[in-house]
Amino acid sequence: MKAKIVVLPGDGIGPDVTREAVRVLQQVATKFGHQFDFEEKLMGGCAIDSTGSALPDDTLAACKQADAVLLGAVGGPKWDDPKAKTRPEVGLLALRKGLGLYANLRPVKPHPALVDISPLRPERLKDVDFIVVRELTGGLYFGQPKERRASSAVDTMEYHDFEIRRIVDLGFKLAEPRRKQLMSVDKANVLESSRYWREIAIECGKNFPGIKLEHMLVDTAAMRLITSAAQFDVIVTENTFGDILTDEAAVIVGSMGLLPSASLGEGTIGVYEPIHGSAPDIAGKGIANPVGTILSAAMLLRYSLNLPAEADAIESAVDRALSEGCRTTDIAQKSDRVLKTPEMTDEILKRLG
Repeated sequence: MKAKIVVLPGDGIGPDVTREAVRVLQQVATKFGHQFDFEEKLMGGCAIDSTGSALPDDTLAACKQADAVLLGAVGGPKWDDPKAKTRPEVGLLALRKGLGLYANLRPVKPHPALVDISPLRPERLKDVDFIVVRELTGGLYFGQPKERRASSAVDTMEYHDFEIRRIVDLGFKLAEPRRKQLMSVDKANVLESSRYWREIAIECGKNFPGIKLEHMLVDTAAMRLITSAAQFDVIVTENTFGDILTDEAAVIVGSMGLLPSASLGEGTIGVYEPIHGSAPDIAGKGIANPVGTILSAAMLLRYSLNLPAEADAIESAVDRALSEGCRTTDIAQKSDRVLKTPEMTDEILKRLG
C-alpha cells in the first residue's frame, strides 16, 4: 500500500512524540511492504507565531489531500491570553470541522502491568475496558451565537437531529462486536438539547434491537467512572461532556501519556492524536511518553488505511514492552529503570520486529 500521512507536530511535546510515532510507522512500512510518505505542516501556537493563523490554509489543504493525519498537541502558556485574537485550540476545532470529523474515539483499558500507578485501587480496575465516543462538531464549542458583552458572555449548545443520529448510530455499531451495551450520557434533567439527544438515541435504538441502550446523567457518569468503570462498554456523549469525561477516564490508566484517540467522519480520513496536552514544561527534554501517540498511529492504520494486522503488530509490541518493564518517567516507580522518549520507542521497535 502507498499512503500519504500529514504530520502536525504542533506545540510543546508534540514534536517529541510524533517523531517517535513516525519511526514506528516507518518500520511498519518496511516490515509489511508499504510506502508511507510523510509531510509535516504547521498547526497550533507555532502556526500562529509563523503565519498568524492556528490552521493555515495550506495545512488544511494538505490534510484534505492526505490519507490520514497524525497530530501531536497544541497550545501552551505562551498563547493563553484570553484577549488574544486567536488561540491554538481554534486550529484544532477548524481542522475537525474542515475534514468533517464528527466522532472522537477514545479506548480506555488499564494495562495489567501498570495497575500500581493508577490512583484507583486495583480492585476498581478489574475488567475495565470501554470506549468513549464523543461528538466533535456540535454543541457548545460550535453553537451560535457566541457573544462577549459588557458584563456577560454567551455560548450556545445546539444540536441538530442528524448530528445526534450519526454519532449514536456509530456508538451502536461499535457496541455490536463488544459486550453489546451502549450508555448514552446527557444532562436531560436540565438541558433541552439533552432531552432531544435522549429522544433521538431511543429512536436510533430501534434499529439495533440486539444492543442494550441505557441513559445516564453526566454527573453520575463522572462518579461511576471512578467508582465502577467496569460497568461501561461503549459510552456515547456530546462534545463538552465527552471532552471532560475522557480526560477523567485517562486518570484510570495512570497516565495521560498512555492513551490514543481517533477523530473520524464519513470517509476514511481521520486525525489521530494522543489525548494528552502539550506539556511545555517537559518539551524537548526527551522524557515525554510516546506510547499514546504510537497507539494513535496503530488506530491510524486500522481506521484510515484498513491495515488491521499492522495495527495489531504495533499494539502487541507496546503491550510486550510495558509487560516487560519498559517505563518512561510518568509511569515509572522507584525501582524501575527510566527510559528517555527515543529509548522507549527503541524498545517497542525491538518487539515490532
